[in-house]
Amino acid sequence: MALLEVKNLGISFGGLKAVDEFNITIEEGQLYGLIGPNGAGKTTVFNLLTGVYRPTLGTITLDGKNLVGKGPAEICKCGVARTFQNIRLFGKMTVLDNVKTALHNQVKYSEAVCFFHGPVYKKKEQEMTDMAMDVLKVFGLDGYGETLASNLPYGQQRKLEIARALATNPKLLLLDEPAAGMNPNETAELMDTIRLIREKYHITILLIEHDMKLVAGICEYLTVLNFGTELASGTPAEVLNDPKVITAYLGE
Repeated sequence: MALLEVKNLGISFGGLKAVDEFNITIEEGQLYGLIGPNGAGKTTVFNLLTGVYRPTLGTITLDGKNLVGKGPAEICKCGVARTFQNIRLFGKMTVLDNVKTALHNQVKYSEAVCFFHGPVYKKKEQEMTDMAMDVLKVFGLDGYGETLASNLPYGQQRKLEIARALATNPKLLLLDEPAAGMNPNETAELMDTIRLIREKYHITILLIEHDMKLVAGICEYLTVLNFGTELASGTPAEVLNDPKVITAYLGE
């Protein structure tokens, strides 16, 4: 059984079909790319997968469990985490606390324990700190734990957002244009980081990206969206050399 199965997925806003009969199957451990022109419906697909939007039609199944009708928090608990096209960090919180917010579904204590700040509370907080620091080390951010997230350079903010998503312990990680705004050196480093977290955490990754060098360098399979419908699917070599894709997206 595939980890993620999406069948005939669609959503309409009034008379506009933003996504129409979209299908995708992603195997466990796969690194999958979703590409297409601006406005093709890629981020809308992410919003459907994470419960931000409820589909007009179709099914979404993660590890055999139906996700349609569940809200974002519940879908996160099921094992889906994401980043955003526009960085959405808690800018006035520290780097460490940004990651600790993602541990709410793994480390729990009662309201009474939280109120009195006793030994159990301190133990749980230390567990969360240790877990968060372990994730930050993967991204080379462990030296910035007490830095406000808004004070990080842009490239490190991108990394922090991925680290926060990863801290939820997902089965499926959705990355929405992770290389947006990065220079070539930062993009190359990001490629290495994505490979590392896939191997270290044994998670499945679906990413949206316009940087074709990154896409061709790390993705094992691609689907191209155009006007909300699938234009092509296959290996990067097959897709990026498809005449339909070249005409609609890459330019003849």
